[in-house]
Amino acid sequence: MSICPKNRSSRARRDSRRANWKMSAPNLVKCSKCGALMMPHRVCKACGSYNKKEIIATAE
Repeated sequence: MSICPKNRSSRARRDSRRANWKMSAPNLVKCSKCGALMMPHRVCKACGSYNKKEIIATAE
């Protein structure tokens, strides 16, 4: 059985529920070691460091 609505919702009220479903740009910060843009609290893809310590050895 499906839900039976008591009253009809207008188009404006129905569509306003979908108003906040927008994508947001990812937050980027500068790497403290090399200065490249990276996502916070993650290993830098450019230099392989996290919190000024080298985590992943990269061939340069």
